[in-house]
Amino acid sequence: MTIILADKNVEGQSGLLLGIFSAAGWSELFPIRLVTFEETGLLPDSSDRTVWRFAQSNQMLLLTDNRNMKGKDSLEQTLREEITPSSLPVLTIGDTERMTERKYREKCANRLAEIIYDIEKYRGVSRLFIP
Repeated sequence: MTIILADKNVEGQSGLLLGIFSAAGWSELFPIRLVTFEETGLLPDSSDRTVWRFAQSNQMLLLTDNRNMKGKDSLEQTLREEITPSSLPVLTIGDTERMTERKYREKCANRLAEIIYDIEKYRGVSRLFIP
């Protein structure tokens, strides 16, 4: 089972994404569990570094929109400093405002299925954009 940690600012969009993922039948092939900060005990104001480390240590895919690139604990800085060949990629929704569009969600769900299917190929890749 693949566990996806929804970043605090994409919890609603991630629910829409997983709904369409299941409706398309992908969840039968690739079971997914979505978890939130609240479920994991992460604080809403956790640094990008803390969130990324938590996801990695628990073998979770982090789903985000686009965390900032400012500061020593930004996601971009964390990736530059801490990524290893075995790290799971961060999944970034390319345009969260379009998640209200069914066709866009379908493209995102299909891309998510492709990534999960070939997850070993993506280890060590810092970030993947969906769709």
